[in-house]
Amino acid sequence: MGLMYIFPVTDDQSEGDRAVVKDNGLTLKTYGLPMIFWGYLAAAMSVLLIMWLASRAVIAKLLSYGEDPTMLFLGHLVQWTLILTPIVLLGFFFYEKMLTKKGQELIVTYRVFFIPFWIKKFRLSAQDSFTVDHFMDSPNMARIRNRQGLGSPEAMKHFENKGYFELNIKTDKNKSVNIDRHSRKADLIKLKELLSKY
Repeated sequence: MGLMYIFPVTDDQSEGDRAVVKDNGLTLKTYGLPMIFWGYLAAAMSVLLIMWLASRAVIAKLLSYGEDPTMLFLGHLVQWTLILTPIVLLGFFFYEKMLTKKGQELIVTYRVFFIPFWIKKFRLSAQDSFTVDHFMDSPNMARIRNRQGLGSPEAMKHFENKGYFELNIKTDKNKSVNIDRHSRKADLIKLKELLSKY
């Protein structure tokens, strides 16, 4: 999710509540999704509303078959899918990840609708035990073809898989843990330097 939800890379006051310095510690919160995604959400909600209005009578008919468990199951499945899908979609817009760093302690908190649902605490091996690593999850076939001379190098250049970068920590138990990822290495380096200060 780190490719969609981005952390601030400065503790400047202009970040507002996204970067808070308190008691020699730093708390960073991810930014929300861009405004264009709210348009996508509105379009998806409109389609779901139309589907609900069109299928309301059919769902009621399916739920009226009390003696047939398959019809009841199908009715409940469609009904709950149309009810839960908007809530899940809205959850993506109210998802927030927080990093709280103080000394050698790092707390990662995941929140949906402002409610924390998963908290992970780490003890770092050192105050600045952060690394930025390049991650490539699939073979870079376009680059391999270019090296082998198969096809035009210019034609395949834009198809090269560039991967992304990960911010990892080293815990006091000598374990490497991924904290965030980003398509821009420079932003992760700034985030690493910012977290190392506190």
